[in-house]
Amino acid sequence: MTKAAARLDHLQPYVFAVLSQRLQKLRANGVDVISLDIGSPDLPPPSHVLEVMCESVIRPDIHGYTGYRGTPEFRQAVARYYQRRFDVEIDPETEVLPLLGSKEGIVNLCLAYLDRGDIALVPDIGYPSYSQGARLAGGEVAWLPMGESAGYLPDLSRVPKDILSRSRLLWVNYPNNPTGAIADQKFYKAVVEFCHEHDLLLASDNPYVDVTYDGYAAGSVLQVEGAKECSVEFMSFSKTYNMGGWRLGAAVGNREALARLLQVKSNVDSGHFRAVYDAGVAALDSTSVEWIAHRNTVYQSRRDQIIRELPNIGLSAQVPQGSLYIWARAIEMNGSEYVEQALQGAHVAFAPGEAYGPGGKPFVRISLGISDERLTEALGRLKHWYQSR
Repeated sequence: MTKAAARLDHLQPYVFAVLSQRLQKLRANGVDVISLDIGSPDLPPPSHVLEVMCESVIRPDIHGYTGYRGTPEFRQAVARYYQRRFDVEIDPETEVLPLLGSKEGIVNLCLAYLDRGDIALVPDIGYPSYSQGARLAGGEVAWLPMGESAGYLPDLSRVPKDILSRSRLLWVNYPNNPTGAIADQKFYKAVVEFCHEHDLLLASDNPYVDVTYDGYAAGSVLQVEGAKECSVEFMSFSKTYNMGGWRLGAAVGNREALARLLQVKSNVDSGHFRAVYDAGVAALDSTSVEWIAHRNTVYQSRRDQIIRELPNIGLSAQVPQGSLYIWARAIEMNGSEYVEQALQGAHVAFAPGEAYGPGGKPFVRISLGISDERLTEALGRLKHWYQSR
C-alpha cells in the first residue's frame, strides 16, 4: 500500500470516533454503557418539521440535485430568522450559504483561508474541529488561553505580535462548547475591532444560541456594527431544533468569505436533498418560542440534577447558562483518568476535557442529551462507584 499523505501525521483521529468504537466493543460484549459523552439531542424535532419532511420526500419531482447554494427558499428563511431573532439584515443571495452541518463548514473554511505557515487563533478549550481543520489545511494553531476565572473569554491583548502577523482566522464560540460560557455584545464588539485592526477573518460558531437557561438570551456577533465586513457565523439545526442527524446548517455573513467557502464546497459536495431544505424552512419559520423554551426546560432540569450530584461523584462545576453541557473539574485526578475510571467502574462514558485542547486536561464534559431515566441511573452508578472505591 502506498504511503498516506503527510498531512495525516499532524491530524489526530477524531476523539468521538475513537470513543464510539470503544463503546461499541463494550456493548457488543454485553456491557451496558450509559453515554454522557456526545452532545446528541435525545428529543425529537418539532412535529411540524417531521410532517413537512414526510410530505416533501414523497413528491416525485424533487429527487435531483438542489444546487451548490441550496434552495432560495431555505436561504430566505435563514435571512428571516436573523432579522427576527437578532434584528440583523441578511442578503439571502450573497450572505447565506447552506452547509452539511456546521462542522463541515468549519473545516472547509480553514481550507479556504489557511496555507502552510498561516495561523489560526484557537481557544485552548474549544471544539476540536477548529484546530483539526487548521492542521488539515496545512496551517498552524496558536492557542488562546481560556481561563475559568475570566469566564472562558480569551485575552486577545496577550497574543504576540509575531503570531498576529501570520494569523488569518480567529475562532469564537458562545454559548461555548464545552464550557457553557457566554459572551455579551461588549465582548463581540471588542473581537470585531480586533479583527479589523489585524486583518483577521472572525469565525463565530453559534450552534447553541437557542439552547439557554435561567432566562438568558444569547446573541450573534453579526449584531455588532461592521461585523459583516470581517465575520462569518455558523448556525446549526442540530441543537436548536434537535436535528443532529439531518446535518443541516448554514454560514452567514461576509459575502467574500462565503464565496471562498463555496469555492471549496462546490468541489467537495453537491448540497442536500430537497426535502431536508424544506424541513429546514419549516423549522426556521414555524417553530414557536414556546417549543424552544419547553425543550430548554427539560435540559435545565437535567443540568440542575447533575449539578446537585457532582459533590457525590468527585466533580465540581460552575452552573452553565447555555449549551448542552456541564464542564466539570475532576477533584482527585485529571480529567482523562476520571473518564477512564468512570467507564471501567460505573460503565458511564464522559468526554475527556483534554480532547478540547491543552486547557481542558483537568476537566470532563457531561452531555445533557440523555433521557431522564438513564441520567438518573448513570448518576446512581457513578455515586456508588466513586464512594466505594
